Amino acid sequence: MLRTNLTFLTFIERFCAENKEADITLKNFKAGYRFIEQGEKISNIYIIKEGISKCFISEENGKDFIIEFLGKGEIVGELEALKKIICLCNVAAISDVTAYVIPHHHFLSLINKSSEFTTLLLQELSTRIIQTSTRAAFQQLYTLEYAILKLFKLQADEHIFISKEDMAAYLGISVRSFNRSLKQAIAKGDFDTPKF
Repeated sequence: MLRTNLTFLTFIERFCAENKEADITLKNFKAGYRFIEQGEKISNIYIIKEGISKCFISEENGKDFIIEFLGKGEIVGELEALKKIICLCNVAAISDVTAYVIPHHHFLSLINKSSEFTTLLLQELSTRIIQTSTRAAFQQLYTLEYAILKLFKLQADEHIFISKEDMAAYLGISVRSFNRSLKQAIAKGDFDTPKF
């Protein structure tokens, strides 16, 4: 539910410390700020240092579908840079976010010059495929109430607030369906445990 990649974060921190001349900066984004816009041309790749963001697709009908919540060490914008395409989705900060900002030309250069970076990037992309498959299976095999409980546990564990709208968008349901399932989970006593 919350993707992180501490190995990737460790690499970029070390790389920046060893290469002061590198064209990589740290930037802060306030909660709610959209730092990647769907349909726009990519100019920077971001690696999250602190905070949590959401990666989501906005549909023509005005609805959003959250692909994933992203935390420390997650990279965004890399697919667009690699494929030289417009941004497939939006990325917005849920909490205050600090991220390493890498111009896309420097990112592509880093892939060519650093086998370690390239290996980490390939591992990240492989992990995404695995996690996406696992999430699809999870959503087919478990009840909606269970998925809602997992989202509330994520909120509690990370000390963040995720709106009902974002939870519903993550689950691919309407807010009305979310409220109905939440009411059922409460009625069954699913929240009557020490973790809640």
